Amino acid sequence: MNFFDLSLRFNGFNIHKAKSYLNEIQSKSESDFEAYVESQKQFILNYHLKNNSFYKSIAKDLDMGDWSSVPVLTKRDLQQPLKERLSNGFNEAGVYVNKTSGSSGDPFVFVKDKWAHALTWAVIQDRFSWYGIDFNQSKQARFYGIPLDRFGYYKERLKDWFASRYRFSVFDLSDEAFSKCLEKFKNTSFDYINGYTSPIVQFAKYLERENINLKSVCPSLKVCMTTSEMLFDVDKALLEKQFGIPVVNEYGASELDLIAFRNTNGDFQLNSETLYVEVLDESGAILPHGNEGRIVITSLYNTAHPFIRYDIGDIGVISKKSTVKIPILEKLVGRTNDIVHLPSGKKSAGLTFYYITKSIVEDDGNVKEFIIEQLTLDTFKIVYTSAIPLDENQKSSILNAITQYLEPGLNIIYEKVEQLERSKSGKLKQFKSKINH
Repeated sequence: MNFFDLSLRFNGFNIHKAKSYLNEIQSKSESDFEAYVESQKQFILNYHLKNNSFYKSIAKDLDMGDWSSVPVLTKRDLQQPLKERLSNGFNEAGVYVNKTSGSSGDPFVFVKDKWAHALTWAVIQDRFSWYGIDFNQSKQARFYGIPLDRFGYYKERLKDWFASRYRFSVFDLSDEAFSKCLEKFKNTSFDYINGYTSPIVQFAKYLERENINLKSVCPSLKVCMTTSEMLFDVDKALLEKQFGIPVVNEYGASELDLIAFRNTNGDFQLNSETLYVEVLDESGAILPHGNEGRIVITSLYNTAHPFIRYDIGDIGVISKKSTVKIPILEKLVGRTNDIVHLPSGKKSAGLTFYYITKSIVEDDGNVKEFIIEQLTLDTFKIVYTSAIPLDENQKSSILNAITQYLEPGLNIIYEKVEQLERSKSGKLKQFKSKINH
């Protein structure tokens, strides 16, 4: 029984039609695909200029013949009542309504029309099928957050049942909790693992300590998909070693679609079927492939709400080897609000700071997790969980690495805690800047 597709159809999302339509898009030749993208860009722009007063007020000075003149939308632009942003003919009862997690610091409520949301699920299912995963048949081990209130908790559990998945809590990462996870894997024929990167990595570290390969206790496992948090190469290697299966990373945004997915050739393939992705410099000029800049995305099908040249808040590079049909995201640096600003005026991606520290503090397996907080221009705090506190040699090594990769004269504060603070959804934000620029 195709419970997953049936649940989508029950809620008004015509997944069968969306899958068929997606196949038509993908079957186009390279030249026809380029014409399709240009046509869809013009369609969605014209639609919102005619049917959305909010967007019309923002885009009143654009040149219809020059795509670069189309204004860039930010999350701040969209932080106003939803009813003022809806297109003509739509109301909240007839669309998909959700809200962003606020991980960028700018949460807001958004909507998609039902056809656009059906296409979102068609794309997601298509990408997962690259690895032999069928949402209607395959059993998922899910590492996500879950609401703690009674109604929200059982609502998610019911959704999990329809989606053939079992949810593990990401709020308890103790060895006792992971021991119970392991028992569930021993007794359940899971096909794949999906969820937030950090708790999945912690589960792998538990398996490493116990000298257990997950595939040996759950032979049905095929693949692990991580999402929502950065996946570092060293963690990917650990997951593949301890799970005994391929590890695939995805990049998405709830207000848009699945943005990029690691394909079977190892490339981070951008979604070109329902999205149009650009990289811009700080002034808003379109950068050629191979250059690092702000990732700006147009949702090609959402007629209920405009997401046209929408600055998602991330920094990245589109590969020079990209084609219009198969664009490749060569590099995803991090969020624009996660930039380290240093006393010298130098700037660096916050995850770079996290990464150079990570190789030291996790080297002996004592430190389980940590986050970096920038308190002032020259002062950073490392908040970590461990069995024993970091010693002076480790602290000295961290400072030396930071001096080498960033600059000298920085102050480092350490705080050992029992448990790191996660968002309500269960995500862990690895770098936080508490200064304003």
